[in-house]
Amino acid sequence: MSKIFKFGEEVEGYTIPVLNEREIRAAAGILFLMMFISILEVIYRGNFTWLKYAVVIFMTDILIRVLINPKFAPSLILGRLIVRNQTPEYVGAKQKKFAWIIGIVLAVTMFVHLVVMNAYSPITGLICFICLIFLFFESAFGICLGCKFYSLIYKEKAQCCPGEVCEVKDRQAIQKTSWAQIMIVLVFFGYIFLTISFLKENFSKKPFDLFGIEKHQQTK
Repeated sequence: MSKIFKFGEEVEGYTIPVLNEREIRAAAGILFLMMFISILEVIYRGNFTWLKYAVVIFMTDILIRVLINPKFAPSLILGRLIVRNQTPEYVGAKQKKFAWIIGIVLAVTMFVHLVVMNAYSPITGLICFICLIFLFFESAFGICLGCKFYSLIYKEKAQCCPGEVCEVKDRQAIQKTSWAQIMIVLVFFGYIFLTISFLKENFSKKPFDLFGIEKHQQTK
């Protein structure tokens, strides 16, 4: 039973239970895509069906992670299959468990509001937004926002963080950002803003059929 109900893996060279960050990021990407598409269905079509399915899937998956064993969670199994040829990047299981408990609170709240009560409110909208942010940061940047709260609440320092961010060290030259690079980003956003401002009518209009292909097809 101890092998079934267990959180984290014992890996040689590590004194604490760990998880593979690469498969966690892959799983976060899968869940993000599922939630994002479901939310788009709500926004553009007013269809909550897919979002209800997504909430049940997300809640069940994260309950399996925390209450049983992460290696039995469907999204993490799919993530493991996707990144099976990549070298594992180990992360401390303790802070991940704390982060996923936050996920359980959000998922259960959504389940009660949206599925059980069949109601929506600013609360469900805010939770969807928070979930998307958490999943996006995990999948795109490898940043576990929930893990950040671990160090704030618990006095002990998190161990074995992705990218060794827990370790105090100087950035390497390739990691440093110059003021010129920051200015390029600011100028880029200014350029986008000005372009949209000057051409806002063109952006809002539907493009016309340059070669008349659609009109020709209608006359057939």
